[in-house]
Amino acid sequence: MKFIKALLSIALTALLIWALDCKFGEIPPIGAFLNPSTGFWQNAESKHTLATENLKLPGLLDKVIIRYDDNHIPHIFAKNDHDLYYAQGFVTARDRLWEMDIQTREASGRLSEIIGSKTLDLDRYHRRMGMVYGAENTLKGIMANPVTRVMVNAYTDGVNSYIHQLAPKDYPIEFKLLDYEPEEWKPINCAYLLKLMSETLAGGSDQFAMTNNLKRFGIKDVNDLFPDYPFHEDPIIPVGTKWDFKPLPTPKPSAGFIAQMTEGIQTKEITPGVGSNNWAISGSKSATGYPILANDPHLNLTFPSIWYQVQLSSPTVNVNGVSLPGAPCIIIGYNQSISWGVTNVDADVMDWYQVKFKDNTKNEYWYNNQWNKVQKRVEVIKVLNQKDIVDTVLYTHQGPVVYETTDKKPAKGSENIPVGNALRWIAHDESDEFMCFHLLNRGKNYADYRKALTYFTAPAQNFIFASNDKDIAITPNGKFPLKFKDQGKFILDGSDPANDWQGWIPADQNPTVKNPLRGFVSSANQSSTDPSYPYYINWRFEQYYRGKRINDKLSVMKNATVDSMRRMQMDNYSILAQDILPGMLKYLDTTKMTAEQINAFHIVKIWDKHYAVNSIGATIFDDWWYNFYNEVWGDKFDIKGTYLKYPSYDRTEKLLLTEPNSKWFDNSTTPAKETCADIVAQSFYNSVNELVHKHGKPGPKWQWGLIKQTYVNHLANLPGFGTGIFAAGGRGGVINALRNGNGPSWRMVVQMGPNVKGYGVFPGGESGNPGSFYYNDMFNTWKNGELNELLFLRSATEPSVRVKTTLVLN
Repeated sequence: MKFIKALLSIALTALLIWALDCKFGEIPPIGAFLNPSTGFWQNAESKHTLATENLKLPGLLDKVIIRYDDNHIPHIFAKNDHDLYYAQGFVTARDRLWEMDIQTREASGRLSEIIGSKTLDLDRYHRRMGMVYGAENTLKGIMANPVTRVMVNAYTDGVNSYIHQLAPKDYPIEFKLLDYEPEEWKPINCAYLLKLMSETLAGGSDQFAMTNNLKRFGIKDVNDLFPDYPFHEDPIIPVGTKWDFKPLPTPKPSAGFIAQMTEGIQTKEITPGVGSNNWAISGSKSATGYPILANDPHLNLTFPSIWYQVQLSSPTVNVNGVSLPGAPCIIIGYNQSISWGVTNVDADVMDWYQVKFKDNTKNEYWYNNQWNKVQKRVEVIKVLNQKDIVDTVLYTHQGPVVYETTDKKPAKGSENIPVGNALRWIAHDESDEFMCFHLLNRGKNYADYRKALTYFTAPAQNFIFASNDKDIAITPNGKFPLKFKDQGKFILDGSDPANDWQGWIPADQNPTVKNPLRGFVSSANQSSTDPSYPYYINWRFEQYYRGKRINDKLSVMKNATVDSMRRMQMDNYSILAQDILPGMLKYLDTTKMTAEQINAFHIVKIWDKHYAVNSIGATIFDDWWYNFYNEVWGDKFDIKGTYLKYPSYDRTEKLLLTEPNSKWFDNSTTPAKETCADIVAQSFYNSVNELVHKHGKPGPKWQWGLIKQTYVNHLANLPGFGTGIFAAGGRGGVINALRNGNGPSWRMVVQMGPNVKGYGVFPGGESGNPGSFYYNDMFNTWKNGELNELLFLRSATEPSVRVKTTLVLN
């Protein structure tokens, strides 16, 4: 018996050892993860670090001094540009290696290698939409330029110098959780980050949904509900700006066309109500007599942050701001002469084409009245614990065919002609955006700013500018295709050469305004210009609410300070509510209401139209507007199996305020014929009833900050590595456009002058390690609407009480 027990004990011990060393599904090998020598325990960090650290790294040309401040921000001082970008790559990898790895895997369609089949569809989509193809072309542009070639290669060498010194115990915790190793960084990885940003900001499309709208409603109704210029607008370039150039001839439109095979396809959509803000005021409006610039780009909020804060200094540059982890240079920031920031343009630089193939081999496609050869690219997608997936992607002259018909037996007497949807996307083109930032980082004046922008292709950005020459400017900038009006509003006929992009808008004819009489420039993703601009950029932009509020406040602002700008970035006032709330209230009759509805009516009637954290009126209005909007359009645009685009808030406003008897108010699912008054009243009753059902009678539980779900998640949504839900004000459509997990990813204000000062914060911390004090040490500052003064050292030896440790690279 003892012998049997001993054998059983040995077997169980062996089984346990085997189990601890094995990976089961998404669970990492528990033994390795818990190992005190190499497991997650090794990821704990102390807040207290060495005063000085020296490292010897291969490939450096000279000594580099890196001074870390009290927020663990590195201030890099190098004696040449090669070493500067080498050091930037090294310190960024030190803090954000897993983030760099996972983002490039996402962009290149390689998540399934480490996660498994659950990310296969995303990987396949990124391969099919040409993310790798685009990155390869961008890399060609980077490597053709000797300046950016040195920069990207040096940055890559710096990242790899950090990776090569890592032992398994030093791996970031996410590598241990997912049970894989970091791989060598490659120059193309820097280009992948540009493609990922292009997908985030210019990778959404309404063309399938708009084509479905055209089929369902016809051109007259579509033109009515989806106009080319909105009811309300306050464009980025002020109305009435004169264009001091001779425009190129506009291409002639192609013949009318309605695409097939669109109903069941749902592409990445353009999300309304999110975006970014930037503005700059001239010295005439500031307390110092010098310009002030502000920028808060709205993106997904994650731990670690999408941004990495850093100062870069060499004999050719001294610049401060934020970079993209995995890419060289400062993307948003300032030096001692200029400052700059960006918001998304929403330019139409992604067009879909219906392509007709000759037969089911899909070796040829019809274009310009002849059959043309299809190029084929084999994409091999590795999947964890499965066989590789091989996907052959077809390429026409327009780009990759993302969607194809499946081969089916044709009906008797009919012809089965396979078709597909090819994608023409600016992000596929050869480009060198890093040269733009190389020049901006070193810029001295307006001429340098304009020269830098000529190198920027995608995603198109509203570049705002301020200088110590007391100039301010803004330029909706990118490489814009020369198109006929509304080209790409619907899916295009891929066989007609008239639908191809017919060249480019000259860079010096991109809409620009410098030192306008009103004393400020601004953007919030609204229309770039009024209709007088001679070129077509897009038929739709983000709605005017944030831009209008910014312009209203800046118009009356005097003696402004940095704190004026900071408070403005936190502004919660709703222009939407200002526009429509009086018109909605007039339709309500309190004699037909319950006690709770009457109470809610009186609350929203005196609401100050601010989406403040403790506002109950904001909750009532927001829910009411949401229900009203869906009551108007839901029965017409929510069709199972067919993706349709809803009309905008702006068009709904016009309907509410000027067309109370419109046919669009009638609900087709009821026998009665509804009017505007009916829908407004019913949506109010429904909203209040829903709120009472969920939260009880109107009271503290109705406060906006509690109702709104605001959070900052871990980049991989790992439980416990984010903030959880917290109370916050703001909303899409107000300046403080904080909604759910999207919002101000970096708030920056720069005061120009003899001693330029910058202020900024992002939600989180500099370190990507959840075991570090610097993982989330700036979160509360950001949450409270405050800014950190950004330390800007003039030299490696400048004393500062904020410097806590020094790293010397030899």
